[in-house]
Parts: sequence; C-alpha cells; structure tokens
Amino acid sequence: MTPDKTLRLLSLSTLYPASVRPGFGRFVARQMEALAARPDWDVTVINPIGLPPLPRRLLPAGYAPLHAIPPMETRSGVPVYHPRFTLLPGLSGRFNPALIAQSVLPLARRLHAETPFDIVDAQFFYPDGPAAARIARALGLPLAIKARGSDIHYWGQRPAALSQMQHAAREAGALLAVSQALADDMADLGLPGERITVHYTGLDHGRFHPRPRAAARAILAERFQLPGEGPLVACVGALIGIKGQALAIRALAEPGMERVRLALAGTGPDEATLRALARELDVAHRVHFLGALGHDFVPVLMAGASAMVLPSEREGLANVWIEALACGTPLVIPDIGGAREVVTSSTAGLLAAREPAAIARALAALIAQPSAPDAVAACAARFSWEANAAAMAGLYRKVVETAKGT
Repeated sequence: MTPDKTLRLLSLSTLYPASVRPGFGRFVARQMEALAARPDWDVTVINPIGLPPLPRRLLPAGYAPLHAIPPMETRSGVPVYHPRFTLLPGLSGRFNPALIAQSVLPLARRLHAETPFDIVDAQFFYPDGPAAARIARALGLPLAIKARGSDIHYWGQRPAALSQMQHAAREAGALLAVSQALADDMADLGLPGERITVHYTGLDHGRFHPRPRAAARAILAERFQLPGEGPLVACVGALIGIKGQALAIRALAEPGMERVRLALAGTGPDEATLRALARELDVAHRVHFLGALGHDFVPVLMAGASAMVLPSEREGLANVWIEALACGTPLVIPDIGGAREVVTSSTAGLLAAREPAAIARALAALIAQPSAPDAVAACAARFSWEANAAAMAGLYRKVVETAKGT
C-alpha cells in the first residue's frame, strides 16, 4: 500500500446531524468532515435512526419528526445515509446493536460492492461499537471504535452491554478515547488497554475565539434581553440531570453571588424543574433560559461570560469545555473525565466539587481575578479539527495496513 493511496472509511454513528436536527452530534460531523477534507481519505457515514414500531400518530414525543429525515443526504461533502431500525425506548438497549446491524448491513453490503471500503469504524462504543463489529466482520474489514464518555460510564455498568463491548473491542484494530482518563476507565472495564489511543477532540478556531466582552454582551442584550451589566456565567448543555444545571442555579443563592447572572443555553426535559427551582430559591430574575442557541450565538455567549460552568455528573472530555476556553472564558467544572487534561492551570479555570458552595467559591474567584481572554484562549490552542483528522488518518491507516499485512 502506497502512503498516498486514498482509503475509504465507512463510519457508523447513531449521533449525527440530519435535516430535522442539524445540531444533533455536530461534533461528530465536524470530525468526519475534517477527515473527508483530506486528500488521502474518503468518508461515508451511516446514521441509523431508531423508531418505535408504532403508527406516527402514536409515537412518543420527539419521534414523529424523525420520519422527515431523508434516506440519504450530503452534508458538507460527506454522504450520510439514514436507515431506520426498530427501537423500543427504555427496553431494547441490550438488543439495539443487533437491531442496528440487521438494518444497516444490506446497505453496507451494497455500498461496499459498488466501491469497496478499507475500514469500518464506530463513533460511540455503545450501541455503535458492537453493531459496527458485526458489519466489519460481514464485510471482511478491519474495525476501529471510539469512546466518548457516557457510552463507557453508563453502558459499561450494564453487564449485557459490557459483554458486547468487550467482544467488539477484541475484534477492533484500534480503540480511541477522548481523554486519558476515559482510556483508563476503558482498561478498567476489561477493554484491551494496548489498543487504546487518546484522540482529543477538535475545534473550529475560526468560530471560537476571543472577542470584546462588551460587544458580545451588547449582542446578547439585543438578541436575548440579557442585561449588559454585571457578571455573567454561561452554562451550555442539554437540560438533563447529569449536566448539573440545578447545582449551578443553587450556586447563585450562595453568599457573594448576589450580582451574578446565569445564562443556560440548551433544551431538555428538566427545563420546567429548573425554572421551578430558580423561583423557589428567589433567583429566577438572575437565571436566563436561552433555549437552543444557533451555532453562531454559542461563541458570542461564551465570549460575553466571565466564566463557563458545567457541573456534569460525567463527561469524557466535553467539546464545550474547549470551545469556552477558545473564546477566552475560563471553566468551573468538576474533577471528572478529562477535566485535569483541560484545566491545566488557574488560567484555564478551576475544578470544583459538585456542591453549590464549592461552585460559587470557584466562580467568585474567577470573577474577582479575571485572566486575559487571550491567555485563556491559549489553553485551547492545541485543539483543532485538522490535528484531530491527522491523528485519526494516521491511526486508521496503520489499522488498514496491519490488516492487509503491509
């Protein structure tokens, strides 16, 4: 195999943008697009869509719009296929890899027959990993699997899923982890440590960069009616329990936080509960629910904030951590996942226990002694989608070469 030969990747990802949910798995898309932009790689994505076996009018909330996703679309030059598979919410978790493989394999066989692939990968360890292992085995291709956080921390605690993950890992030529901390957790679960490579996330520096805070606050005031005065703390993430927004709201009620405002960017099932909590603590006038921000407004929010807080229960290495730093905004996050690989100095922020008082103290410290935005942004300089793609390209080429014995 010559070094400049273009290789073809078939990537399986249950989390990927589509026409009706363009922000769903945007970070996975950016990775695939960066790899596809290289002259030595051609990328095809299969994004299985899980739907309950019910008439559309009887589907649980959120599922009916998925019917509008086309069978195939091209996103930023990458062909993306959306086959459907049968999903039983809350019940079929242990069977989803088999259901996905059953749905995807006819399509994968057809695409492979038309223009052969060189490698199959999965963008999450579960359910994608075991499903991709079945597909790679059927096509006679090498396999790589990436772990991102909850796929290890949640599914790794469920014996039926863990057994499938371990089996798939033994078949993979490479395992990727978004942080060293996650790689260690994978090895602790019995996944082959000698095959694990840390593969850090990327970053679009053209979109996420420092900008004048006053100008950003003026935009936020006009667009979201956020007051332009006083300290502002951003919290970007889905409104679900594991992201810990309730802890951030409780931190506002701690002594010394009376002037601080909290801007929550994201949507999710916990919104009503979080609003009620803000009212109960008498901080509702300082908690701003911004909803799902367009991707252009996320950097503005971060640049306008004095700090970004995300008291998650678990993370691998959150993209939003890196994006905040790149905008010149320091972090207050728990000591979870790859946090210590990101917050490597006080310039990047502070690690705080998942307790309101600890979060409040850390936020107060950053607000009282702010670092220069350019110095904070320098903490994210090593992250880029180009570096991410280059690392993946080199690793995957080695897997292909090893499988071919070259």
